[in-house]
Amino acid sequence: MALDLTTEQKDIGKANFQRVVGQYLEPKSGVNRRDFMKGLFAAGSVVPISAAAYFGYQSQHFERPVKAALIGAGDEGGVLMGEHNPKYLQIVAVCDIRPYNQKRIFTGEPTGPRKGLNKVYGKEEAKQIKVYEDYRKMLEENKEIEAVVIALPLHLHAPVAIECLKAGKHVLCEKLMAWNVTQCKDMIRAAEENDRVLSIGHQRHYSMLYAHGLEVVNSGVLGDVKHIRALWHRNGTWPRTNEKGDVLKQPNGEIQLRDSWFPEIRQEDRAALEKDIKQHGYKSMEELVRWRIFNRTGGGLMAELGSHQLDACSIFLGKVHPLAVSGVGTRSFYRNQYERGEREVEDHVFVTFEFPGKNYYADAERKAIKDKDDVVVVTYSSLNTNGFEPYGECLMGSRGSLVVTEERDIMLYPERGGASRTTAVTVSAGPGGAPVLDTSGSTGGPATAAVATGQAAMGTGIPSRGYREEMEHFAYCIRMWEQGMSKQDRPLPRCHGRVAMADAIIALTSNLAMERRQRIEFKKEWFEAESKEVPDPEKVPEKI
Repeated sequence: MALDLTTEQKDIGKANFQRVVGQYLEPKSGVNRRDFMKGLFAAGSVVPISAAAYFGYQSQHFERPVKAALIGAGDEGGVLMGEHNPKYLQIVAVCDIRPYNQKRIFTGEPTGPRKGLNKVYGKEEAKQIKVYEDYRKMLEENKEIEAVVIALPLHLHAPVAIECLKAGKHVLCEKLMAWNVTQCKDMIRAAEENDRVLSIGHQRHYSMLYAHGLEVVNSGVLGDVKHIRALWHRNGTWPRTNEKGDVLKQPNGEIQLRDSWFPEIRQEDRAALEKDIKQHGYKSMEELVRWRIFNRTGGGLMAELGSHQLDACSIFLGKVHPLAVSGVGTRSFYRNQYERGEREVEDHVFVTFEFPGKNYYADAERKAIKDKDDVVVVTYSSLNTNGFEPYGECLMGSRGSLVVTEERDIMLYPERGGASRTTAVTVSAGPGGAPVLDTSGSTGGPATAAVATGQAAMGTGIPSRGYREEMEHFAYCIRMWEQGMSKQDRPLPRCHGRVAMADAIIALTSNLAMERRQRIEFKKEWFEAESKEVPDPEKVPEKI
């Protein structure tokens, strides 16, 4: 089953999804769930209300934005600053040791999501944002800072976040939550002991695209989902060229390749940092700039890409914890002959997860097993040498399949064998009023109107990937916490520490399974923040 579909097949799949949404909104559909996606729409209207309303917050809750600082102004920090809403988060300071990042966070890039603070605030107003190399000095000098956004290399997430939490700052930290699971639990404990909001940047929790998809999955129209196939493939084997189109080569004559994890080391950074690089906590300039390719500073493909998609799969399955994982990871392409001999993390990963099905457990507490064979298998692959298919997830159920691609499109197909990709559907009431996909219904008249209704209800344009919404909700939680609510009544980020720790456990245990070439069963205690049990207690960050 390929995620690479023809234009016609994609259009049919999109129309099927929109038709299902539209029929749920139609009072005469015969389906007993007319409250389908009721959180999305005003009563009697098919015009979608905002993501803020769906996720439970609005700007009117704010008399003033939360004053925040960015720690880590690299690629991901640039994305976050380009997407943040100054009405919720007002950036008053940025911190990064690299001169290149300090400049780029303001100027941004000509295309793409890194808009730059000059564009977000206006060049003159952006001049008021202070720039630091030392985050400790920044916290000491700027008492107005209420919260920090951390977008540092993975190995720094926990130590910097914990220090900020202890300093009384609320923290939004990029994913993966931490370098190991012990650090995740330390972050949760620091947040709770200091009574601060801790949010982790798995932005799919705030994606309306995935919210739409989850509603359809929960409606039951897919039947019994037994398999999810997820992938994120890229191809970095192409020669790197200069502005004239000349192929660039290494000093030894080998061709340079376009590896996004092997960026150029800027001369201005070398001049400022190379002499004293170890004082900044790095072994070399290569480790600072290309931190993703080293085991000490990064977490490999599962931490950087796989964590996003296993998070999505887990959301679709009801945030249940997996039972086991096995896999193979290889460093099979970027080797010495390509001047990439220092690359320590895998360039290809293939993992298989076993998740509990609906009838696996005998009770809601998940203490006893009812049907050990009721297992959902989730496969994930990430390649660096083939980009044939767009990244995404495909849920395969007994009555239909749901395909999400590139965080932009959702397609729905009935289970009709080889014809499923070209089959249009309607939805009707099955036994007990449960919704079922109907492939015999007409696609004209009311069915066509249902497509228009569903499309209007879902909105138009490219869906938000959730970065803006996660930061808005983070700020909303901070302001609500200030109002003296009891702890049980306080709003929590949708991806707070305990939720994000589960995603980290999935990614990091996958790395262990690939390293050991063995099947590893997940333990319940790993997912309990109060427990000292972790997947690999011997694995600790290497010291310089």
